[in-house]
Amino acid sequence: MASPFLNYISEKMRLKRYAKRTIQSYVYWIKAYINFNGQRHPLSCHDKEVEQFLSYLTNKLDVAPNTQGIALNALVFLYRGILLKPLTLELNFNKSKQHTKLPVVLTQAEVTALLTKIVSRYALPCQLMYGSGLRLMEVVHLRIQDIDFDFHAIQIWQGKGGKNRRVTLAKELCESLKVQIAMVQSIYQQDQLNPDYKGVWLPYALARKNPSASNDVQWHYLFPSNRLSTDPETGFVRRHHIDETTLRKAVKVAARNGGIDKNVTCHTLRHSFATHLLQRGADIRTVQEQLGHTDIRTTQIYTHVIEHGANGVRSPLSDLF
Repeated sequence: MASPFLNYISEKMRLKRYAKRTIQSYVYWIKAYINFNGQRHPLSCHDKEVEQFLSYLTNKLDVAPNTQGIALNALVFLYRGILLKPLTLELNFNKSKQHTKLPVVLTQAEVTALLTKIVSRYALPCQLMYGSGLRLMEVVHLRIQDIDFDFHAIQIWQGKGGKNRRVTLAKELCESLKVQIAMVQSIYQQDQLNPDYKGVWLPYALARKNPSASNDVQWHYLFPSNRLSTDPETGFVRRHHIDETTLRKAVKVAARNGGIDKNVTCHTLRHSFATHLLQRGADIRTVQEQLGHTDIRTTQIYTHVIEHGANGVRSPLSDLF
């Protein structure tokens, strides 16, 4: 049974409109912190215990800097946003210095092998992750109206860090996308006959300003789930997007069946997109914009391949056709 205290934290974060995965992550690290301190209530702990816990993550668990940073953010939120006892700004703990690993990148032949072996249901999402450099959650969150066929672009709303951006769309995918949209429209027509159906989930602000948009087909997910489900927040019957976990598993299976001897994940397709753009001569600033990186230093991890090049952006997926 979940702790009432952790449930309270989850509810407070939900009311503050935190992302679902941020809530899950913060609750995980707050629970780990409580267990580390012998299940003492966090009110009886403060700076010293937080410093010890963060040092433990480095000294004993050898976590990556990003992981330690997430744990720190969770505890900062706990003491500032929940317990109203903010931590000091000068915490003294052993910071993780684990080196960042270079990304796993596929060759174009390996990308072809992967896309050939992926089950048909997940082929288009994978082509978009490689062809447009999308993150896993960005591709499953796509709505019909996010596809711009006129300008061969995709609009990404509220990506990582809450940023919006437009990315290139390989023209070779347009026909497949139109078939996919027709399929979604067919499902939509069936759902409209269900008296319990309440439309698609909308972001909070839009749900208030334009509640009728939930029944607009343009707002429906590009890759919908096979079945209807109940929204845990409202109790409404809706059709959500495909489960990202099944997409992850499908990529793993396809890589194995394709004989690719690398640790392939969905994010590997995004890494490959960036690297292949640079190999083709794209400017690093252009790649930064396509990936949605705030700091160009994040993009520079791909410059072990090539650093400078031409200005135009053409999806590397186009080279496969």
